Amino acid sequence: MSLRERVARNLRRLRQEKSLSQEELADRADINRNYVGMLEREENAATVDMLEKLAAVLEVDPVELLRRDRA
Repeated sequence: MSLRERVARNLRRLRQEKSLSQEELADRADINRNYVGMLEREENAATVDMLEKLAAVLEVDPVELLRRDRA
């Protein structure tokens, strides 16, 4: 699994665990809603700064966005 795919899966999972829509997450992170969707669809790769911003809103360590799937 590529790192981009891992970030996409973890972002979607963490967002859903917080019961946030893409729009709500984007609003809280002060980014465009379309960008969140593009990250989750693996159309864009997030910068380190963006991972930090999203993790802050999701209240997790940024490393959580890079973790392998739980088996």
